[in-house]
Amino acid sequence: MAVGEEIETIESLAEPFLVRMGFLARTPRGRMATAAAWIHMGLKPPLSLQSEKDPNLFDIDPDIAQ
Repeated sequence: MAVGEEIETIESLAEPFLVRMGFLARTPRGRMATAAAWIHMGLKPPLSLQSEKDPNLFDIDPDIAQ
């Protein structure tokens, strides 16, 4: 995805913000959008994310994800 920003800007500004907000997780396989990010965008998270073991910063109402 192109956002028109330098990689250094994304790594130093956007990524830490998204991690703090609970929308992005750093995993051994790389960065991954969390269930909270999917729900924030109005999408239903994939089944693999619906049973996340790591708690998000936000309480997710399962009725919203439908």
